[in-house]
Amino acid sequence: MKKVNNEIPIKYIIFTLTGICLVMIICSFAFNGFASPVKNAVSFVVSPATKGMNKLGFYMINKKEDYEKFKSIKEENESLKKQIADMQNDNALSVQDQNELEQLRKLYKLDNEYMDYETVGARIISKDTSNWYSTFTIDKGSDDGIEENMNVIGDGGLVGIVYEVQKNYSLVRSIIDDESNVSAQFAQTSDKCIVKGSLKLMNDGVIQVFNINKDAQINEGDMIVTSNISSRFLPGILIGYVKDITNDSNNLTKSALLTPVVDFAHLDIVLIIKEQKNTGEE
Repeated sequence: MKKVNNEIPIKYIIFTLTGICLVMIICSFAFNGFASPVKNAVSFVVSPATKGMNKLGFYMINKKEDYEKFKSIKEENESLKKQIADMQNDNALSVQDQNELEQLRKLYKLDNEYMDYETVGARIISKDTSNWYSTFTIDKGSDDGIEENMNVIGDGGLVGIVYEVQKNYSLVRSIIDDESNVSAQFAQTSDKCIVKGSLKLMNDGVIQVFNINKDAQINEGDMIVTSNISSRFLPGILIGYVKDITNDSNNLTKSALLTPVVDFAHLDIVLIIKEQKNTGEE
């Protein structure tokens, strides 16, 4: 059986009390004899109610003003957040543009240094999972005239060599890769050597140099370039600078470390030299 709700809604009580107050107010002005007791009754009932309504009104006004202020502050805060985000984004783009411009300047300078060779610019689109650009993919392929064993330069010197070519992209092995061996020589003395990649040593910013003649008159800081007898690399391309020269235990050769001129942690754009030597193993 459905339970009957006998409670009177609060809105009806408020309407009733309001009506009684209005009737008493009218009577107080309409009947003089009735005025005094009615006015007293009205004052007793209406005055607290009026004060309460005034307080409620002021409270609601203040709350509305507080809400409007909060809403305004929130909107202003959101606007400031957007402005900060836009500024950070613009700043990031500006830094990126500056870095790319610097790389392009270096490539332009490098292109002028090797102006006897035909070159084509390429952007790196992916790399291996290590911290270094030991092997990576460029956005130029056979459709752009790229072939295997073409030399890759950038950032001031030798980057590596193209070892696989597809229609729209190619793979490059850099000189720091563990499988890389470059026939090289000292620029000042023409003494020959081999520059071998080592990702482990690259954590200290160097790679290996070995098979240096024990009588070679070489010094710390000497420049090493690609050798004229290399079967895959064009001659005279800067590789880096030698350090920590030591005599080998066989007393026939010397070894050293080499600091590459190229920053293999931050590569983006490279140049491919389209002229190449005959393919062969070094």
